[in-house]
Amino acid sequence: MFTSANVTVTVADLKKTVQFYTETLGLKLQGEMDDHFVQIEAPGLTIGLLHLTGERNAQSAKSESMSIGFVVQDLEAAIKTLKSHGVKFHDYVEGKAAQVVHFNDPDGNTLYLVSDH
Repeated sequence: MFTSANVTVTVADLKKTVQFYTETLGLKLQGEMDDHFVQIEAPGLTIGLLHLTGERNAQSAKSESMSIGFVVQDLEAAIKTLKSHGVKFHDYVEGKAAQVVHFNDPDGNTLYLVSDH
């Protein structure tokens, strides 16, 4: 039924956020639709970055009800790499099945790394 998945995130500064997702996280810029929307390719997911203008942007640049997770094989190595790019982590959780650590993109959207034990 489904062939792929995508999520769209609103951002305040498109250029800064694209730089974070491509240079800091190492994801690939998939395409630019116009001056307000780009797509970033992540393994198994396309992330749309949408810059809204005016009052709509001020109200929606941060989503507290959504997060994007990235599965990694070596959590400590991924943390070390991203810290070297200035990423700050919070809320480290070690559960029975997985380890999870959260961080934020430049707009405050929650992202996380997850690794199976």
